[in-house]
Amino acid sequence: MNFLRFLALLSCLLYQPQAVAGQSSLIISGSVFEYTVQTGDYLIKIGARFGVEATTLARDNGLKYDALLMPEQKLIIDNRHIVPVAQTGDLLLNLPQRMLYYFKYGELLAAYPVGLGKPSWPTPSGGFNLMNMVANKTWLVPKSIQEEMRREGKVVKTSVPPGPDNPLGKYWIGLSLPGIGIHGTIAPASIYHFQSHGCIRLHPDDVEALFMQITPDTSGSIIYAPMLLAESEDKIFLEVHQDIYNKGGVSQEALQQLAQDALLAYRIDWARAYAVLERQDGIARDVTLP
Repeated sequence: MNFLRFLALLSCLLYQPQAVAGQSSLIISGSVFEYTVQTGDYLIKIGARFGVEATTLARDNGLKYDALLMPEQKLIIDNRHIVPVAQTGDLLLNLPQRMLYYFKYGELLAAYPVGLGKPSWPTPSGGFNLMNMVANKTWLVPKSIQEEMRREGKVVKTSVPPGPDNPLGKYWIGLSLPGIGIHGTIAPASIYHFQSHGCIRLHPDDVEALFMQITPDTSGSIIYAPMLLAESEDKIFLEVHQDIYNKGGVSQEALQQLAQDALLAYRIDWARAYAVLERQDGIARDVTLP
């Protein structure tokens, strides 16, 4: 029995340690649990739903990336993520993590994997307010996307009405950041990837849950923190993501500085920490010095 399976069978445990990071952190969301494969599942689809890279799922379960999954097959999923402190407001999105956190009165209520802008069309950082909340919104195709359709030889559309072909899904949450919104998707497998034109995609179930909870006066922030370090009473966790927008901050030197600033350098197993840094698999990994 491998270590991940041992953890999952013990308790499907949820860590909630105190934490520090480049952006100071409070808790770790997610858990280690066993998942039963459903008909039509594949690793990218499962990873999109739970906020895990397909390559990480494959490695953690001793599978090939393109493995054919069978219904009722058991997988161990580790989707633990370090949660940065909300800067302002109730919503916090950390771009390299592809995770959106919803707080209320300082308490974390939900953590959602998201799909974000591709490197050539990045999702911006910054504070925001909600501008509008619309169900069944008609998509008014921006001129820039129309031009992209034209270059790619596609039928150029100026608008798409509500329905199964509308890429916004059923719910739209417009932000004060120009042209940016949080919305559903008709392609759930695109979640936890950088494929959009800057907007923030949520799984249809997640965007509906968020839409029903937030209010028009909700505000939030979007940050860029590819490395996070967290401390519990007896464990140190490190989470490292790819520097997808090439803003820097993912290196041994940056990690050492992060640990020194947190006064944790002497408690870290640096061989394990550098291995986590090299993999950049986006999961909170235990790097405690034995």
